[in-house]
Amino acid sequence: MTKILIIEDDPYIGELQKDYFRLHGMQAEMVQDGLEGLQLALSGQYDLLILDLQLPGASGFDICKQVREKLDIPVLIVSAKNEEVDKIRGFGLGADDFVTKPFSPSELVARAKAHLARYERYLKDKGVKREPEPEILRIRELAIHKAAYRVFVNDREVSLTTKEFEVLLFLSEHPNRVFSKEDLFERIWGMESNGEIATVTVHISRIREKIEEDPSNPQFIGTVWGAGYRFTV
Repeated sequence: MTKILIIEDDPYIGELQKDYFRLHGMQAEMVQDGLEGLQLALSGQYDLLILDLQLPGASGFDICKQVREKLDIPVLIVSAKNEEVDKIRGFGLGADDFVTKPFSPSELVARAKAHLARYERYLKDKGVKREPEPEILRIRELAIHKAAYRVFVNDREVSLTTKEFEVLLFLSEHPNRVFSKEDLFERIWGMESNGEIATVTVHISRIREKIEEDPSNPQFIGTVWGAGYRFTV
């Protein structure tokens, strides 16, 4: 699935863009901070970048410059700055397109699709084969990237420790089955571990705090009293 990164400090505009990309079958993630957006953009996991210019942390011009030094992905600037000098500077730094606010979301998606198609042809001409996407397990608003040990809730990444991730992955791969604390401890830590079985309860609690909208009323990992835990799909 095509992955779009939106760096936009206005949550209304960013959510609007994200919704329209999703409606057209693309995966979209939004961040509001320039430095965070730059780090994500340079990770190499996105196919296209939507970039505002006036951002906290790092300006859109700085992000565009650094991304273009390392990546060939399409970069579309969407900004209220509409002076010719801003457009010239943006294109000079490597932007592929410049869209002025207010804009038509449908037109933005159409432009993004056109640039993505050109990028695909560019890669094909260079003989570059796209790496297959890592296997992703999706359950409602939860996305678990198995190989990358990454978890997203509503397209926003949550930070899990290695063991928290392994507990979540194991339960999600065995939905609607009840596992006791002893079962989980043996499968994740190994019975030869020096840890305590009570650590399972602690890890489940931490996972809930990170992935559940209301940890006190979990929708993913439920407690079956006297028996253990069950992941519900």
